[in-house]
Amino acid sequence: MSQVLGKPQPQDEDDAEEEEEEEEEEDELVGLADYGDGPDSSDADPDSGTEEGVLDFSDPFSTEVKPRILLMGLRRSGKSSIQKVVFHKMSPNETLFLESTNKICREDVSNSSFVNFQIWDFPGQIDFFDPTFDYEMIFRGTGALIFVIDSQDDYMEALARLHLTVTRAYKVNTDINFEVFIHKVDGLSDDHKIETQRDIHQRANDDLADAGLEKIHLSFYLTSIYDHSIFEAFSKVVQKLIPQLPTLENLLNIFISNSGIEKAFLFDVVSKIYIATDSTPVDMQTYELCCDMIDVVIDISCIYGLKEDGAGTPYDKESTAIIKLNNTTVLYLKEVTKFLALVCFVREESFERKGLIDYNFHCFRKAIHEVFEVRMKVVKSRKVQNRLQKKKGATPNGTPRVLL
Repeated sequence: MSQVLGKPQPQDEDDAEEEEEEEEEEDELVGLADYGDGPDSSDADPDSGTEEGVLDFSDPFSTEVKPRILLMGLRRSGKSSIQKVVFHKMSPNETLFLESTNKICREDVSNSSFVNFQIWDFPGQIDFFDPTFDYEMIFRGTGALIFVIDSQDDYMEALARLHLTVTRAYKVNTDINFEVFIHKVDGLSDDHKIETQRDIHQRANDDLADAGLEKIHLSFYLTSIYDHSIFEAFSKVVQKLIPQLPTLENLLNIFISNSGIEKAFLFDVVSKIYIATDSTPVDMQTYELCCDMIDVVIDISCIYGLKEDGAGTPYDKESTAIIKLNNTTVLYLKEVTKFLALVCFVREESFERKGLIDYNFHCFRKAIHEVFEVRMKVVKSRKVQNRLQKKKGATPNGTPRVLL
């Protein structure tokens, strides 16, 4: 399905030239409705630095705001390592040679994958509540605050910093999602992991209760860069920032119930973060198999999927894979959009009805496109209104434009 949303007609002949100049920018806002249909499905400007189908939030008249995720914690807690492993595909062993972060590092994730947000990595030694820092500005535009605690170190100081950070941030922005990564648990035994999580959970919530802030909710995750736990934790964080999540989960539930599928994930291919799954519980081993399958598909496609001259992309609308496990289970991967893949667990007897599964997948894929089409139409409509407002001599906030 390749469909580009229609553009509004110029208001008069004088506007025609300006409309044509902005045509490429409008096409970039087509979003997921234009994904997955090959290189001819987008007219994005290759020099604009914006990937096809990704909202251009840098536009001053865009009404969408890119969610901001803050990575905070004490020094050497593993913040930069998490970012490098999840979003830069750095080997966990290579993170041992990373230098300590000594300044705020801000990075856009929007142009590399479906996941669309900014990550701000804060050095542990900087007191961002110092009067020289405008911490209100930082927290005001934040969607999620991830506080990383080193589970192998004395975490009393980290808990004190966590309490200070959460209470200050909540006063500025009550909508922030507070996430606590109990990190580096690969060096702990299973019993010690559970005990550490229970202790940190109890102390952190007791501190909030003593301050009269019981309504603040903290989510806790056991993480390590040496397994897939960090990817699963980041998946849970990102899902909370996706407004279409309930709709995506409902579509997945309908899809698996009518196809005889055991479990289904909607993956971001680049980061291996799953942005949605059905309502059945997530098993870590199942998630790890899905991640490994994506790696296999991309690696093999890079070797055998490109043309002789190296043209094309390793992941496109023809991408599909079937892996049969030795426990009568089949892994089935299908391309949904340029950045998304559906990975399913199917029993062999159910997979015999592959035609039914493929038909239901076609309906599911069409519905996914339509979900994001609605959002893109709203965004484009608001952009047109803002542009007309600008032409009439008003600024985006409605105040008259003063000519100097």
